[in-house]
Amino acid sequence: MRSNITDGENRYFYYCTVPGEWITLLLRSYLFCMGKYFDMLMEDVRMREGLHSCMNCGVCTGVCPAAEFYNYDPRQIVNIVQTQDDDAIEELMRSDVIWYCGECMSCRPRCPRGNTPAYVIQALRTLSQKLGFFVESEKGRQQLALKRTIGENILRTGYCVTPKLVKPELHPEQGTVWEWIYENDEEIYGQFSAAYNRPGAGALRKLDDRSMEELHRIFDVTGGKEFFDTIERHSDRKAREMGYDGADDEYMMDTYTKNSNEHY
Repeated sequence: MRSNITDGENRYFYYCTVPGEWITLLLRSYLFCMGKYFDMLMEDVRMREGLHSCMNCGVCTGVCPAAEFYNYDPRQIVNIVQTQDDDAIEELMRSDVIWYCGECMSCRPRCPRGNTPAYVIQALRTLSQKLGFFVESEKGRQQLALKRTIGENILRTGYCVTPKLVKPELHPEQGTVWEWIYENDEEIYGQFSAAYNRPGAGALRKLDDRSMEELHRIFDVTGGKEFFDTIERHSDRKAREMGYDGADDEYMMDTYTKNSNEHY
């Protein structure tokens, strides 16, 4: 007899019965074999580059644009990470806090100790995504929307964003003028680039098949597609927990457009 259970901390165990005893095998032994979360973070080159010896002076928070608008303190985040406390770091990875950073890098040139808190945030985000903690916060769940818009745009067209990819229904803040531009993009952008959405050389050209094959190969070799699959898998799990029929279009649009306004 076999069954899967969870210990409530996103760590999954696999149980099988054998005569006279239970044998427990840890499916997600990564959490244990690799040591603490801090050790896992230190495998990320951005973490090693971004955290040297913080003295909690608070300069990073003082110059941070996000700290002015959100309940966000990069000094505090770095301090928590430095404690190497598993529970505190996991709480960070499950929270909205690590998603407030705009990665402007204002903190990088101003730290007297040469730290880069934004790099620490990047490492926390990546580990949160790999372990599935990102789906436990409103801002974290928006990673699915980013994957399905910018991420899939790259694999489909070779561009992060082009005019035709900024759909009016996803960007109502653009207004009616953008709706008109979106509907007449060939005429408008064709005035600036003869190669717009066409094969050849020039800005916003349509990429040839060979270039797209190379791009897909890069994503395969570097683990990009596997990373995208991880985002989808954890998002689907969370969507079902929240009562959706998986990570369908309704769930994606809700994560993209709804805001609790509790982030300030």
